Amino acid sequence: MTSTDSSSATADDRSTLRANCADCFALCCTALGFQRSADFPIDKPAGRPCLNLADDFSCSIHSSLRPRGFRGCTVFDCFGAGQYVSQKLFGGASWRERPDTGATMFRTFAVVRQLHEMLWYLAEASERATTTELSEPPSHLRSEILGVLDGEASQILAADIERIRGEVRQALIDVSEEARGGYDARAGAGVSDDLHPSADLAGRDLRSSRLCGADLRGAYLIAADLRRADLAGVDLLGADLRDARLEGADLSRALFLTQAQLDAARGDDTTVLPAALTRPRHWSTRRR
Repeated sequence: MTSTDSSSATADDRSTLRANCADCFALCCTALGFQRSADFPIDKPAGRPCLNLADDFSCSIHSSLRPRGFRGCTVFDCFGAGQYVSQKLFGGASWRERPDTGATMFRTFAVVRQLHEMLWYLAEASERATTTELSEPPSHLRSEILGVLDGEASQILAADIERIRGEVRQALIDVSEEARGGYDARAGAGVSDDLHPSADLAGRDLRSSRLCGADLRGAYLIAADLRRADLAGVDLLGADLRDARLEGADLSRALFLTQAQLDAARGDDTTVLPAALTRPRHWSTRRR
């Protein structure tokens, strides 16, 4: 993939929503800022190139990001926004070649990333919708977002992202409710009485639990033990899975799971994944 044209994507094809760093001007390493934390060993202001950025826009420590403390870099996903902005919107001219475009390019990247992420979720929503009533909103919103992306950078920056995000959120909730409705409402009973959106389940022992159909949108599952858990039909939209134990867990039918969430978690070759996602390289291959 040499350049990304979002308008060519179909509802069941998310290939154009995957990052292709070779065709990006390291926008995530430049446009975004971060602070010293467990995920980053240094402070970096937004708009300033990372100190590890090479002249060819590659990362000079890419093979050792985790041991050097840059774990946050390894779990970031631009959903293909980097190459779309670099190649299509700015014609393949980098911010180094055209310093005058840098500020606008960085701002546009932040907006396009949000739009591409919404397209990713809408693609799944379209796949899971079983009625015309449920499938129409994702289809309409996808068309609207693609229309925005077909504009110039100035038009993209002027788009009402908050309104679009709100409508996308409602469409995803509606599809989620219908998809989860097929599971036993008592799933998870006796395990926890607080399986709900934004639940604080950090560090919770949920080993071998049948959580089917639970709504865990935005839940805090940091370091939660989900080994051998059945997460069929579990809505994980925006859930924080940092260091969650997923060895042996079945995520094949989980709702709205992203690659970034998997990359932040811990798993192995017994973790069952959705077809659209890949096993993180840092996961263990040793069976437990």
